[in-house]
Amino acid sequence: MKKLPALLFLAVLCLAQSGRTTGIDRSMLDPSCKPCDDFWRYATGGWNDAHPIPADRARWGTFNELADGNLERLRTILDAASSNRSAKGDEKRVGDFYASCMDTAAIEAAGIKPLKPLLDRVGGIQSRDNLVATLVNLELEGGLGPLFVGTMVDPENSSRMITGVGGGGLSLPDRDYYVRDDARSKTIRDEFVQHVQRTLALAGDAPAAAQAASKTILDFETILANATLTNVARRDPYQRIHKMNFAGLEALAPTYDWNATFRLLNLPTSITINVTEPEFLKVVNRQIQETPAETWKTWLRWRVLDNRSRYLAKAYFDEWFRFDQTVLSGVGQQLPRWKVCVNSTDATLGEALGRMYVEKYFPPAAQRRMQQLVENLRQTLGEELKSADWLAADTRTNALRKLQSFDPRIGFPVKWHDYSSVTVTRNAYLASKQSAALEQRRFNLAKAGKAVDRTEWNMTPPTVNAYYNSVMNSITFPAGILQYPFFDLDADDAVNYGAIGAVIGHEMGHGFDDQGSKFDADGNLKNWWTDQDRAKFEVRAACVTNQFDSIDVGDGMRHTGKLVTGEAMGDLGGVTLAYKAYHRALQGKEAPIVDGFTGDQRFFLAFARVWSGTQRPEAERRQLATDPHPLAKFRANATLQNLPEFHAAFACKLGDAMVRPAGQQCRLW
Repeated sequence: MKKLPALLFLAVLCLAQSGRTTGIDRSMLDPSCKPCDDFWRYATGGWNDAHPIPADRARWGTFNELADGNLERLRTILDAASSNRSAKGDEKRVGDFYASCMDTAAIEAAGIKPLKPLLDRVGGIQSRDNLVATLVNLELEGGLGPLFVGTMVDPENSSRMITGVGGGGLSLPDRDYYVRDDARSKTIRDEFVQHVQRTLALAGDAPAAAQAASKTILDFETILANATLTNVARRDPYQRIHKMNFAGLEALAPTYDWNATFRLLNLPTSITINVTEPEFLKVVNRQIQETPAETWKTWLRWRVLDNRSRYLAKAYFDEWFRFDQTVLSGVGQQLPRWKVCVNSTDATLGEALGRMYVEKYFPPAAQRRMQQLVENLRQTLGEELKSADWLAADTRTNALRKLQSFDPRIGFPVKWHDYSSVTVTRNAYLASKQSAALEQRRFNLAKAGKAVDRTEWNMTPPTVNAYYNSVMNSITFPAGILQYPFFDLDADDAVNYGAIGAVIGHEMGHGFDDQGSKFDADGNLKNWWTDQDRAKFEVRAACVTNQFDSIDVGDGMRHTGKLVTGEAMGDLGGVTLAYKAYHRALQGKEAPIVDGFTGDQRFFLAFARVWSGTQRPEAERRQLATDPHPLAKFRANATLQNLPEFHAAFACKLGDAMVRPAGQQCRLW
């Protein structure tokens, strides 16, 4: 579950590899660990021990196994498409793109030549006027300069698209990587400087010049980082809403040529503009005025190389991998090329490939069953809201209206994206990639001033994930996740409600978490709470924040509570809601004991195994620094520590590690 636009991350689910009607495989358990001491270890330890992290991964769990299975399915589709010389339309497009990625001989022969047009543009900078003109010229490329101009849903009028201006320009994962003084952060910055040197050397820079340039680049990006909102601040939508007209935008950064930018992007200057970080724009304006053009040229050259390295010859790819995957995430071995190319095709032509995937692998029965599960959880959450005695009548009415307005999207979009304007050439990988990116950029820019298209998706159908969109008030479950072991038409209700049911509840819960609760039923950023109810809600959210702040995850490291509050609330609300929906589905009947486990025990085992798997220490540190999702182990244990229903199911008592004192247990409704 990823936050939007970013995408929402869903960790691993581990159910049975046999006995598909029960979902229980005892070999996956660690019976030496008591469930009341560490339920995550008890439920997943056997599987984790038997499945070490492969050398080409930062983490591994049965989620990854399912994603790998989807890659195999997509490979079958792409192999057939790329070998079918009579293919037309999207089949030809995805087949040719995949073939262009697999043609490493052509990529190697091209070397850095595909970047020459971009590098020449940057190399022509001689003055401040040249600089501004080049920054404007690069806007269509997207993501190269320090600013990004695009379109967005108006957060205060979710039916309309407006222009959005945001910041960027950081090569490291987050602004804190530039400013933290701990030894690990300093080491990463040192590694980054060496990474820049090596990349520039590959592009032909002399060693001394590359060394000097790398320090210049780090210093310049540190200035940008210091002007960037923290990841905690970015979670507050009110800190990212600064609406103004075109004159207001010009006043913020008068040195930049906004008129030329809007003409190039074909954006009207008459509609509302939202600037997510006004102070960042002021800093960029000052850097245009004060920083030498040569510094800007050095930095922009690096940005071009860094942004495209993954699509160039092997030496560039290897250097990108060494830093981004090995240094930052601890991965020691690259994926096979076919997996790189399947992932790239999915990321580039995702709905074209996704439609082919759905036609071959997604059964209509799965969609129908998911609709039933979603509706049962919706009704269950409605009962929770109606019985929440701490809510005033007006707040409850607004909450129920929001719940009824949820738009569940299951499997695949009702309208597919049109890729007919994308030019794909079998022996020109980067050019094909850039054509698709440019088409997507123009498609998004053309939305400015228009009505919001609520049919659009932010994930491709084969993706093993799910998400909630606050401005759409929608919950989305791609076909990729709706299969065994996440969802099994043959499994009993305990397993399906504990697994996919908790996922559904999690996404519904995002509509009422510390962030989503600030948007109303129509997706507008609007306070629909009474002051008293909002204060009570904040106390409940603070309970979750404080819990995660207090957990030592190892080596003295901790989550940043305010960063992970929303996802942790989603987990707590999701499993609570799924449990009650499961019992609602039982209709008062007692679930049978199967394989020695009660229905409640099977439910909680299925939930805990959502978070099975392990990850490398480097990947854990990266996640703690940048990700709003808690580490997998604590998404299971910390969540269940709050649930009396779990404690009763496994006879856990006060004093056990899996039981928080009653006065400290967090509850949402």
